[in-house]
Amino acid sequence: MVCLVAMSDDSQADSPGDSSRPWLELAPDYERARTREDSLDRIVEWPAQRDLLGDVTGRSVLDLGCGNGGKLAELVRDGATASVGVDVSGNFLSDPPPGVEFIRGDLSELDSVPGLAGRRFDRILFLQSFGYAKDPVRTLQAARAMLADDGFILLTRTQPIRYAVERAEQNGTSLGEEYFSTASFSYVSGWNDHITLTKRPYTISALLNVFSAAGLWIEAAIEPQLSEDARRRYPHKQAWMNKYLGILLFKLRPIPASGSVLSAG
Repeated sequence: MVCLVAMSDDSQADSPGDSSRPWLELAPDYERARTREDSLDRIVEWPAQRDLLGDVTGRSVLDLGCGNGGKLAELVRDGATASVGVDVSGNFLSDPPPGVEFIRGDLSELDSVPGLAGRRFDRILFLQSFGYAKDPVRTLQAARAMLADDGFILLTRTQPIRYAVERAEQNGTSLGEEYFSTASFSYVSGWNDHITLTKRPYTISALLNVFSAAGLWIEAAIEPQLSEDARRRYPHKQAWMNKYLGILLFKLRPIPASGSVLSAG
């Protein structure tokens, strides 16, 4: 469940099927990192995601890019029902709770994922997985079509400014140059230093335009921060957040047929 558009060193950005290849190798490393006591996913990201989801009792959940399915299993234990996790790695929990179904599949090809045809879900999640979509608009449109009445999509992405800051430091350039750059870039994964990831940069405006093109509007957007207690316990993580900002959370709903929506503010 990462936001990287990742490819192995010798792959091309437009080569079919390549974007998820490193995730097949990285998935176990990611799951190990996520369980660390000071993992940002554990101390800031998942709590914020869980809060935005609200009460899931009796709700069906589709987790796209679910990793091993640990978060989905937690939601089912909290009352979610008839829920499905999809991930290309296939490295799922061996003993999930009743009410959880795992499917090995590509979130870029939702129309052809076995077991999803004709199904509707109250909550659809892209938790740090949306960057793997080969055609972001098409993927969101397919997800939108699977929403039940009054359902919504919860989507998270890493702050693009983070990558701009890192590249500006590495290249001796400015924040603005790197933020608006359209050139793909590569770096060594923090989860496994034997794997190099390549990603396409993006801007916040480009991300918002993808939502609009997919027929979705933003009901809520959140930039989660560490709690006061977490800041005291993990000052090194607060220092990282001060520099790189963290992630963006979006609660997305289909634009009504009339085309009008009420402001969340």
